Amino acid sequence: MSTENLPQSPEQPPRKPRVAVVFGGRSSEHGISVVTAGAVLRAIDRTKYDVLPIGITRDGRWALTADEPDRMAIVDRRQPDVEQLAESNEGGVILPVDPANREVVYSEPGSVPKALGEVDVVFPVLHGPYGEDGTLQGLLELSGVPYVGAGVLASAVGQDKEYMKRVFTSFGLPVGPYVVIRPREWERDESAARKKIIDFAGEHGWPLFIKPARAGSSIGITKVDSLEGLGEAIEEAQRHDPKIVVEALLRGREIECGVLEFEDGPRASVPAEIPPVQSHAYYDFEAKYIDSTPGLVPAPLTPEQTAEVQRLAVDAFEAASCEGLVRADFFLTEDGEFVINEINTMPGFTPISMYPKMWEASGVAYPELVDRLIRAALRRSTGLR
Repeated sequence: MSTENLPQSPEQPPRKPRVAVVFGGRSSEHGISVVTAGAVLRAIDRTKYDVLPIGITRDGRWALTADEPDRMAIVDRRQPDVEQLAESNEGGVILPVDPANREVVYSEPGSVPKALGEVDVVFPVLHGPYGEDGTLQGLLELSGVPYVGAGVLASAVGQDKEYMKRVFTSFGLPVGPYVVIRPREWERDESAARKKIIDFAGEHGWPLFIKPARAGSSIGITKVDSLEGLGEAIEEAQRHDPKIVVEALLRGREIECGVLEFEDGPRASVPAEIPPVQSHAYYDFEAKYIDSTPGLVPAPLTPEQTAEVQRLAVDAFEAASCEGLVRADFFLTEDGEFVINEINTMPGFTPISMYPKMWEASGVAYPELVDRLIRAALRRSTGLR
């Protein structure tokens, strides 16, 4: 889709494409999504686009919110919330369900619904379940509204660490040792499920990383050094997802690489390295977002290593059928081999996040990055492609 296709009349100049920035959501990453939205709203070129901020509350209500990026920040280690930004405690935004009509409506109890105008593209900056996992993408496909980022399948694969690893393995990408405990296994025989993890530890050694299978931002992850801490770690992971993934420790360096969709296809950024965090057991949520632990951009790699991780990042993007953007995370092991840990189809996207920083070091500044993603979404149609 191009701006030439937008409705216009002989008397009026062509209107600007309207971008709905959708953020917040029902996942445990709600606050970080609001922070990301503030950065995106600040970066969108208002001379080129009209903007409609839409926040999803923690209970799932779609709220019309203030276009005030300065209020969408972490203050005194407290994360922002959509409820604080909503223009009403009761009103709701309704997306169109007819692909021939992109008119967004705002409705409050006892009031006549108000038309907010057509939306030409959605920029979803939700992290985690109910937003980054293909659910919102499916809704937008049904509505016929183009959107930034991965489609339904790639979003679902990118959210579920088990199936992500299965897809990578099927495409020949190197993946570290892991084991999955599904909810039915736990419900059917909890002792057998625990033994499965203990046997895995016996084969690969401690420590282990116990993770929710479908969460991000390092939320719910525990590094377990012995059998003693296993029960508590499992409970913490299952607080966020009934399915858990257990991963063996890979000794080596943490390397990240960004992939961005250009007109001629996906390209990789310069890679970054996440150095060991002295004040944290690993690169956890607080190290990423609260303490803003700096990464090394570009990563101190040889030219051959840089080319290899860039190739693998693009291969991962293609393997999962991604669109728009991806951050691919790797370990460079002590043997000198790259092992892919995961991809994020909507990575942390504040200006201090690693994905934008890698692209800035590659010559694409944050406002241009946002613009490229919007333009890529406008070029695509919804539906099978």
